[in-house]
Amino acid sequence: MSDTATAEDAVVARVMRRLLPFLLLMYMLAFLDRANIGFAQKALQHDTGLSNAAFAFGAGVFFVGYALFEVPSNLLLHRVGAKLWMCRIMVTWGVVSAAMAFAHTATTFYVLRFSLGVAEAGFFPGIVYYLTRWFPQSARARALGVFYFGAPLAFIFGSPLSGALLDLHGALGFAGWQWLFLVEGVLASIVGVWAFWYLDNDPSKARWLSATQRELLLARLSQDAQAASAHGPRGVLAALIDPRVLILSGVYFLIQMSVYGVIFYLPQQVAALLGANVGAKVGFVTAIPWLCAVLVTWVVPRYADRHGQHRWLAVLMLVVAGAGIAISGLAGQPVISLIALCFAASGLIAAQPLFWTFPTHYLTGAAAAGAIALINSLGSLGGFVAPMVRTAAERVYVSTSAGLVLLGFVAVLAALAIIVFVRPAHASVFPYDKPHDKRAKAS
Repeated sequence: MSDTATAEDAVVARVMRRLLPFLLLMYMLAFLDRANIGFAQKALQHDTGLSNAAFAFGAGVFFVGYALFEVPSNLLLHRVGAKLWMCRIMVTWGVVSAAMAFAHTATTFYVLRFSLGVAEAGFFPGIVYYLTRWFPQSARARALGVFYFGAPLAFIFGSPLSGALLDLHGALGFAGWQWLFLVEGVLASIVGVWAFWYLDNDPSKARWLSATQRELLLARLSQDAQAASAHGPRGVLAALIDPRVLILSGVYFLIQMSVYGVIFYLPQQVAALLGANVGAKVGFVTAIPWLCAVLVTWVVPRYADRHGQHRWLAVLMLVVAGAGIAISGLAGQPVISLIALCFAASGLIAAQPLFWTFPTHYLTGAAAAGAIALINSLGSLGGFVAPMVRTAAERVYVSTSAGLVLLGFVAVLAALAIIVFVRPAHASVFPYDKPHDKRAKAS
């Protein structure tokens, strides 16, 4: 390996140590605040009288507000910088999430869930775009993989926390589900203020890098941007109507259907397996599949970056996830169901950082900001559809496993869509599966 490559690897490693732990913390709180209603479900429904259908609609309507404001939010981030905009996003979503403690009617529940989506809009695609400003293509899957730890870590640490907060029922006159929303919402706002002082908008502003390191990193990122712009849309409008972007939005929609169809109901599913109420015990057991997901997501993106196999590994992970989801519903034994959920969580989480390397190969600048937001916003509507589809399947077939089997099929369908539409044989159209340069293969 050349001296330049060694120096570049050292800079990338330094950037990872500086940025990724904090971005990971931000994503953990984001995931926790959007998914904690899975823990609050039974107690919230008991206290407020929400029906299963009303809960499913409220759980999913978050994604409507999220989808509507994704693109403008990400374009604003591109304009004003990540540190200011991430601070705004986290503080506002923390306030709205805390306000969920007072959602005593169905209407209030719907309004606050929709508002939470509006407040959080732009967070995830903003981070994906932000990472393209810091990490070369040859290291992007690894960086995205570490960032994606936020989802499983939110459940590894957040599940016991959520369960413990539910056990505070009656303290200071608040129900356990109210403590859940209040504490986790306030935490997000605090970290949002911290983000303003901690983040730098791009490497040129990073005083924790030497001048030589900044120049080396900026030169490498510039090379990647030039390569991307050579075969991708350059303007925002062109990116938003690019067929590749729309196809990837559809694939991500299927992935998100599988993800949130499982996540929103996982605590209740584990509680049913254990024959217990949702609390600290269920919280600890619910963390097990997400611990497996962390381990798999640590290994798979690194292997993909080293060997240039992002496409086929994404397909494999989605097939594994689909099988795990279906088996978790069909297996009659709690241990087998829990093992299947470990495969499901691992496949769903590991597939997503691989997926995001597809669009970032040919998108850069404002076009990347807009297109990444569009893919995420349209894809995230899968989170709106999934709870209702799962509930409908269970009602039609009079079976609690029917919804899970359907969601497992959706994950496999996403894998098939990648095989059909993301084709390395058409490198001029979908140039995803080839390493960007020789060093990406050798590193």
